[in-house]
Amino acid sequence: MAHERFHFHSLEELLVKAGELGVEIPAQEDVSVLAQAIYIGKHRAPNRLAIHPMEGCDGTSDGRPDELTIRRYLRFARGGAGLLWFEATAVVAEGRANPRQLWLNRATAPAFRALLEQALAAGRAANGADYRPFTVLQLTHSGRYSRPVDKPAPIIAHHDGVLDQIMGIPPDQPLISDEELDRLQDHYLDAARLAYECGFDGIDLKSCHRYLISELLAAHTRPGRYGGSFENRTRLLCELVRRIRAELPELVVAVRMNVYDGHPYPWGWGVSREDPAIPDLSEPLRLIGLLKELGVPLINVTAGNPYFTPHINRPFDRNVIGGYTPEEHPLQGVARLIDLARQVKAAHPDVVVVGTGYSWLRQFMGQVAAAVVARGWADLVGLGRGAFAYPDFARDLLSQGTLDPRKVCITCSSCTQIMRDHGRSGCVPLDRHVYGPIYAAGRRAH
Repeated sequence: MAHERFHFHSLEELLVKAGELGVEIPAQEDVSVLAQAIYIGKHRAPNRLAIHPMEGCDGTSDGRPDELTIRRYLRFARGGAGLLWFEATAVVAEGRANPRQLWLNRATAPAFRALLEQALAAGRAANGADYRPFTVLQLTHSGRYSRPVDKPAPIIAHHDGVLDQIMGIPPDQPLISDEELDRLQDHYLDAARLAYECGFDGIDLKSCHRYLISELLAAHTRPGRYGGSFENRTRLLCELVRRIRAELPELVVAVRMNVYDGHPYPWGWGVSREDPAIPDLSEPLRLIGLLKELGVPLINVTAGNPYFTPHINRPFDRNVIGGYTPEEHPLQGVARLIDLARQVKAAHPDVVVVGTGYSWLRQFMGQVAAAVVARGWADLVGLGRGAFAYPDFARDLLSQGTLDPRKVCITCSSCTQIMRDHGRSGCVPLDRHVYGPIYAAGRRAH
């Protein structure tokens, strides 16, 4: 079915369209299930709604949260979601995705502690003294998408026959070595230790969207101890979990994982060898089982590559300027993401699963999220772009049973366009006084 923009005036219209497409989008009017608390390890999340880790690209040059970073997380905390998943934070300077990406180290740690404390205080002021969301800090190395200064400086785990060509990476560019990956483990451990000292409940070993760990999961063609076999490709992630759990047993270790790349084999993960359009979750489900045994209680399920196949990981009305229009309907993409989380939950019912891909549903996301949680297809549901646009979505949904259609994300990709233009990211249509000028400046420069 051809792509089309959101045009639904009622939930019934949306469900009729899903039926025409032959995809399953569950929905129910009663959203009270989303107000239920849930335990993640020993920690209590007060409801089933989450803020996904969305980069603002607005830290300081040395990696501290800056004015707009702080503003964003105060707004998120006031919004009342049960889980605040703080954005991608580099563990080494060369692994930063942009010169303003957050970077946690001994010098910047006090600023992270202050950010967390301010956010929690703002949340209590807005939602009551008992409000305490579960907090996760996402740790990352950007790998082939590293740009720590003013131009790309890719660090690749294997040569990808598709992405190398698109990115202009020469066939003789050396891979990050096994020895460098061994040393990188120490940096992740240092960052996890600092996150614990700052007061975060958990850390996320970012394993999605083709950043370094995600790319390693698909390193079928890589030689050495970190490539080829399933055991080798998952080595870095599993070793990191073992080491962090051994040293910091009170810190929750979570993983935001691509369970499906939508990228051709032998360079893709979670894909059919014959057809990259078909998910094959045998290896991702096997890995999640191993992570569970190692003590990982929380998996945030995602898919795709925002630089290459953004329709897979965030169905949209409009792509970035010059971007493609997908051949599938956005509801097919939403249904795929719902089903991927469902498969993870069915295979590992004792793992807490966070679902993604709901922003395109606009004011009806709450009814769909409630049905997903009620059916046990996921334990929490989060918004990323949708939270940029509507940071208090959780409070409105839980208090009023619905979302205001004037405040929802319209999936116009302007927040992504700002990132592509190397600006600080936010919602251009609904936070225009802050991000409108940034968007305009980026467009003039490009």
